[in-house]
Amino acid sequence: MLQKAKPSKNSLMVKLDIVFSKFIRVRDMRNDGTFICISCNRILPYEQADCGHYINRKHMATRFNEKNCNAQCRSCNRFDEGNLQGYRRGLISKYGESVVLMLESMKNQINKISDFEYKAMIDYYRKETKRLMKEKNMD
Repeated sequence: MLQKAKPSKNSLMVKLDIVFSKFIRVRDMRNDGTFICISCNRILPYEQADCGHYINRKHMATRFNEKNCNAQCRSCNRFDEGNLQGYRRGLISKYGESVVLMLESMKNQINKISDFEYKAMIDYYRKETKRLMKEKNMD
């Protein structure tokens, strides 16, 4: 009998990126199906939301941090290099300056995520997304 190939760390990270991104976008969706961009405060339909990262995704210590990731319009996220000044102001308004300083201090920490942790986070964020979607009547 052939054994199922073990998923690579990279494929687990990609899968978590997808699941986590959806969680953030659903979390930040308002009851009327819109979201407010963390960086520019524009109100847009949920379908136009990106999962924007204040600290760049290349930094693993904050890549999957829920406070580092927020719904962001595509214009700010993709074409304005994240609109980091606006993003920082939005984070301070949403969470307070101490959270922003904590995220900035975490930036260069080394964080190696095990396969088990990836799988657990994928499962957790799938369940949380499903719960939020039901709560927001999206199912």
